[in-house]
Amino acid sequence: MDSKTNGFLSRFFHLDENNTNVKTEVIAGITTFITIAYVLIINPQVLSSPFEIMGDGQMAEKISNGVFIGTCLGAFIGTILVAFYAKLPFAQAPGMGLSAFFAYTTMLGMGYSYSQALVIVFISGILFIVITALGIREAIIRAIPDSIKLAMTPGIGLFITIIGLKNAGLVVRNDATLVSLIDFANWRGADGNIEMILGAVLALIGLCIIAILTYKNVKGAILISIISSTIIGIPMGLTKISNLSLNIGPKLSDFFEVSFFNLDFAGLFQGPNLWSSIFTVTMLVLSFSLVNMFDSLGTLLAAAKQSGLVDKNGEVINLKQALMSDAISTAAGALVGTSTVTTVVESSAGIAAGGRTGLTSLTTALLFLLSIIFVPIISIIPAQATAPALIFVGVLMLAGIKEVDFADVTNALPAFCTIVFMPFTYSIANGIAIGLIIYCIVKAFTGQAKEIKPLTLIIALTFAFRYAFITLG
Repeated sequence: MDSKTNGFLSRFFHLDENNTNVKTEVIAGITTFITIAYVLIINPQVLSSPFEIMGDGQMAEKISNGVFIGTCLGAFIGTILVAFYAKLPFAQAPGMGLSAFFAYTTMLGMGYSYSQALVIVFISGILFIVITALGIREAIIRAIPDSIKLAMTPGIGLFITIIGLKNAGLVVRNDATLVSLIDFANWRGADGNIEMILGAVLALIGLCIIAILTYKNVKGAILISIISSTIIGIPMGLTKISNLSLNIGPKLSDFFEVSFFNLDFAGLFQGPNLWSSIFTVTMLVLSFSLVNMFDSLGTLLAAAKQSGLVDKNGEVINLKQALMSDAISTAAGALVGTSTVTTVVESSAGIAAGGRTGLTSLTTALLFLLSIIFVPIISIIPAQATAPALIFVGVLMLAGIKEVDFADVTNALPAFCTIVFMPFTYSIANGIAIGLIIYCIVKAFTGQAKEIKPLTLIIALTFAFRYAFITLG
């Protein structure tokens, strides 16, 4: 990169003011991308799975190919908006929780088609654009009590950690205890067990590499760990070099056939009872919207606090621009055939690598776009190589727990619920929602009702209504 380009990027993204440089920002952007790249593989699988389950393998392949291109484009659009409009180091991509809700509840459970489900996501995106333009989302952030805001960072840290532990294969399902540590003694068993154990070992190696390099103040410790672990994974049989293929022709063809601007508005409201259809769609839009809103708000608040991108009042810098980028990307993602695009929690990996400006997001966005061609190269990186990055970010974010006031139980309990419900229900939105509901209840019955802001109460009641009536799956 020549000095003129370097100088332009430095001025445009205010690198000096943020105590960073082009090299650090680019490395941070690459780190974020590699950490979140699994979405490009998993999202097409999730959204095409209803067709697999129904036995339509041909359509499943078309949807998978179309969603792959749509995921790359949706993530690119959202992240490039954050880069140039908000100038913040956050990435956007389809949220896996909402993708599962899209596929298994909206499509399989309720019988909506892929094209009709995209309409629901599109409407929720338009709703987001409107309420963001009106400043309602900012007002919602201000209505969240300080005790819950302070709990978000450690809560998301634990949430990221459990994702990392799961991806690493270190924590596995156990019917008796819900989860348990992988049984390392099973190396003597079947070949599949050996690969799982090797994967867990590789993740531990990667985690140690990050810790050692960080202690020695080596720049790009997380990225170096991911690359090193990928190389180490070759002789272990975890890095699949044979998966390389650059033929994207079928994917592009299927994208334009089944995903690009393929929204079925008319079919969404067909049925014997129009009003019943309208009510059901409204409830689905609200459900998508609530989860997306609080997932993105929680991620923005926690990641901004982690990186110091807050003003003297503790509010996120360029918050409205970040929220609008999130809203536009949700609607745009639906138009290109993917589920809800939102600010991803894995952005914290890039922030931990030093990302502080929109140049980090620009780097990530360009990599999302290039993935349309080069995703086979990315796909050889094993999940166990990227999982340590998430676990390590969890360590960094958990440090914020010391700021939570545990002396007053009316603040401590809502904060604690916020922290623990995020990882244990696998949802940032659930953690915030339960925290708000508990906050309102304990404040009201301990003579401190005046501390509850009207909007705080409205949000808590809305979530309570959703849990009681419109979870829909």
